[in-house]
Amino acid sequence: MNFSLDELICACIARQIDDGEVVAQGIATPLVAAGYLLAKCTHAPDLMFTSAIGQGLCRDWAPLGLAGVEGLWLERAITVFGFGRVVTEVLPRYHLKEFFRPGQLDAAGNFNNIAIGNNYQRPRLRLPGSGGIADVTPVTSLAHLYVPRHSRAVFVEELDFLSGLGHSPERTRGSGPRYLITDLGQFDFAHGQLRLTSLHPGVELEKVRTKTGFEVQLAPSLTETEPPTPAELRLLRTEIDPLGVRRLELLSGRARKALLREILAQERVH
Repeated sequence: MNFSLDELICACIARQIDDGEVVAQGIATPLVAAGYLLAKCTHAPDLMFTSAIGQGLCRDWAPLGLAGVEGLWLERAITVFGFGRVVTEVLPRYHLKEFFRPGQLDAAGNFNNIAIGNNYQRPRLRLPGSGGIADVTPVTSLAHLYVPRHSRAVFVEELDFLSGLGHSPERTRGSGPRYLITDLGQFDFAHGQLRLTSLHPGVELEKVRTKTGFEVQLAPSLTETEPPTPAELRLLRTEIDPLGVRRLELLSGRARKALLREILAQERVH
């Protein structure tokens, strides 16, 4: 492949964006940020952004970074809302499109970002928390999901906790997630259940089944994911994210720590 998985995921995220939309970005989600910027630089020039970083609304953009990531949102924002107002007023009222990263996900698109393990006081793993997800997902119809590392630890038959509402009979407004991208393929939620629509190049169907903790439904027209174009790759590598911040979400342990140090060193140089 002449492209990497992170570049493929960013291109897929960008293709879910329509021109003129307002999109929301969470904290520590560089794959999503790069995908949004790729859309703005290609087919969606009138895209606008809100972010949990700085809680501002932006029309302008800047390349991704680490040490100065707040600069875009604090220096170029059209207006600033404050986090409490964003999650309780702006996001529920205006139904902004947003990509969430679940810690756990079930077949109906319900997800958990609270903790792993059914003892809240003593969990096996404490997750980052819902951060407004519980306010937004019960009312929105534009929730999208992404999982950089597809595994049975994430795709579970039953959640330990519920923070993001999916396709649930208890829902009175909005709808569950529309779309999911992972490092193995693309999915939708036809009839309220997760369904595989495309496999990434080189990925076998059996691998998806093995790494998913419940039965995977298949779209009748299962295809191969369309790769990034040369123009998309050039934008990602030279303009949107030349430091490679997007790669952090696919790494863990020593590899992630090494890349963090490399990015920070490059930022100091520049």
